[in-house]
Amino acid sequence: MSSRAAATERIVQGPLGRELLRFGTPLAIGMGLQTAFNLLDAYLIGHLEAGVAGPALGAIGICDQLAALGSIISYGLTVASCALVSQHQGARNDAQVARVTQQSILLILALSVAFGALGTAFARPLVEGAVGAKGRVVELSVPYLRVMMGGSFSIFLLLHATSVLRALGSSKTPVTLLVLANALNVLLAVVMIFGPGPTPALLSFGPPIARWLGIPRMGLMGAAWATLIARTVMLVPLGLILYKRLPRNQPRFSFRFDFGALREIFALGWASSAQLVVRILAMLFTHALVARSFTTDADQTATTALGVVFRLETMALFVGLGWGSAAQTFVGQNLGAGHFQRAKHSGWYAALFNAAMMAGLTLLYLKYGDFIVRLFTDEPEVVRVAHEYLWWVSPSYVALGVGVALGSAIQGAGATRRALFLDGSVVVLFQLPVCLFAVARADGSPIGLWQSVAATYAALALVHVISYWRSNFVADAPKSVLTS
Repeated sequence: MSSRAAATERIVQGPLGRELLRFGTPLAIGMGLQTAFNLLDAYLIGHLEAGVAGPALGAIGICDQLAALGSIISYGLTVASCALVSQHQGARNDAQVARVTQQSILLILALSVAFGALGTAFARPLVEGAVGAKGRVVELSVPYLRVMMGGSFSIFLLLHATSVLRALGSSKTPVTLLVLANALNVLLAVVMIFGPGPTPALLSFGPPIARWLGIPRMGLMGAAWATLIARTVMLVPLGLILYKRLPRNQPRFSFRFDFGALREIFALGWASSAQLVVRILAMLFTHALVARSFTTDADQTATTALGVVFRLETMALFVGLGWGSAAQTFVGQNLGAGHFQRAKHSGWYAALFNAAMMAGLTLLYLKYGDFIVRLFTDEPEVVRVAHEYLWWVSPSYVALGVGVALGSAIQGAGATRRALFLDGSVVVLFQLPVCLFAVARADGSPIGLWQSVAATYAALALVHVISYWRSNFVADAPKSVLTS
């Protein structure tokens, strides 16, 4: 029995709770570590010279979310592709596994080219006009965003290939590759951010390498180029591993579009993409409210604080997406195998495990949040604003984890439009009016806005629990899977 077939056997036949815990834990930890490496980027940037570090932290907080819009759109199509791949894998339909995988790769590659061109051309209007950033933050953001969005192909393909491997039943290999990519990113960042100049004592290995390679002190742009290079390098082994994991009895990879397969991916994927865009737009909405209501050209403390705490929040979100990926795989493969009740139970298990991990992360942030923030900046006012945010919002990460896991399970069942409707309803009908009302009554303090964000995550969990409880997985499954 091949490793791919053995993995499928465990997913559709093994003890459900134990197998999902075994499969999902490395995914959640790996996704969390990926964000931890991003935090190291922020730590490095926070040690640049005075006058640059603060605006640079604000810049990466804004730019990472803008760049994430493209990644999210791409990842939505990845979610749909992997739902189909996992369901066909559960049904042992090798021809459809190969067909969907090949066509989805072509689709993601084309999307990355389009998004890269868009970001390169419109970086300044996005940062200055859409978000409302001011002063030095804008000047640092524009070139950084051009590199990050111009190199979109690297993250689009990296996330897609690792997700397809998960859909095929592999959890440890994609996590290992993501961790290696981020470790290389940090190594390159130390060399390229600081160059041969002053460097934190723990990172003193960087200047000699920079002098030997002739790399100048690049500051924030060094972080951008390090990220792009590391992701691109890791695509090579990732592509080879994916090629070996695919069914060997199917035709070789073709660069010709199969419009039937693309229509099937789009039918599921547009809603997944839109749902994830709604989530990232909600975070950008918070950033825009803070930038417009609680900062000035001379005082960007709130934006800097949000740039740090949103990195911590992204860790919670990515851990949740790790459990969500596990839920998608188990739901999809069991649905393809005809185990509808087992498929639905998979979502509940993933939500439970995710909630437990989020509770641990909440305790970590509540106890050590100030210490973590001071790793990036020791400005007292920034630490104070960040402390307030974590105090009010981090307990709601448990609810966020439940909502993300169940939403992913719904996507894995093929009901991507319902998942979009749930997230969109919470953002439009709850978060937007509540946050705007909080800002209108703020009187100079953003605490009301933080409370509104926490309430939004609670509402997200509630609507997903109710919807998932009432869901019918037989009705949700794509007909192409039920008849394969």
